[in-house]
Amino acid sequence: MSKIKIKNSKQKIADILLKIGCVNINFQNMFTLTSGKKSPVYVDCRKLISFPKEREIVINEMTKLIKTKYNKQIIIAGGETAGIPYSSFISHKLKLPMVYIRKQPKGFGKGKLIEGEFKQKSTSILIEDMATDGGSKLHFINSLRKNNLTVNDIYVVFFYNIYPAAEKNLNKMRVKLNYLASWHDILEVSPNYISKKEQVKLEQYISSIENGK
Repeated sequence: MSKIKIKNSKQKIADILLKIGCVNINFQNMFTLTSGKKSPVYVDCRKLISFPKEREIVINEMTKLIKTKYNKQIIIAGGETAGIPYSSFISHKLKLPMVYIRKQPKGFGKGKLIEGEFKQKSTSILIEDMATDGGSKLHFINSLRKNNLTVNDIYVVFFYNIYPAAEKNLNKMRVKLNYLASWHDILEVSPNYISKKEQVKLEQYISSIENGK
């Protein structure tokens, strides 16, 4: 079987995520999600931090994406916990200040929700590892705004981009979600990693979620 050729940056990132096991597909032994539901797919972008070569490619692509919109001083904000290493890599690469947002205020000392120094009314961007329907980012976005920081963009490595509620959630937060790869990109390169039978099942599974089934 001839390999699918990588045609663009989104496919390149999707290929990396499949290669190092950040995106897992298994219809025989399904994965248990935090909701308790069984799923034939599981995405874990935390794993990427252990692969320096692939990580550098991903961080380079994300910094390119950020620089297409921001060419001034901004604050790189990471969400606890998975967003912290990515925001650290990005802030180091761009030589920009970084903060991170706790899921809950620290229960001692100053009781901070946001760690790090920042000026009021500064522009920030939220960095996360991935997003499903975008809803889980609401706490981080609200926390930045309550601390008088402007935030209009979220940047993630992987966005599911298949849940019907995603657009509604993002519009409600008044933010744009920028991503390096989605399930649609995975579908394009997955024939390099799974059988034709599994590919058909994966396409059907993704389609069922998009159709709200």
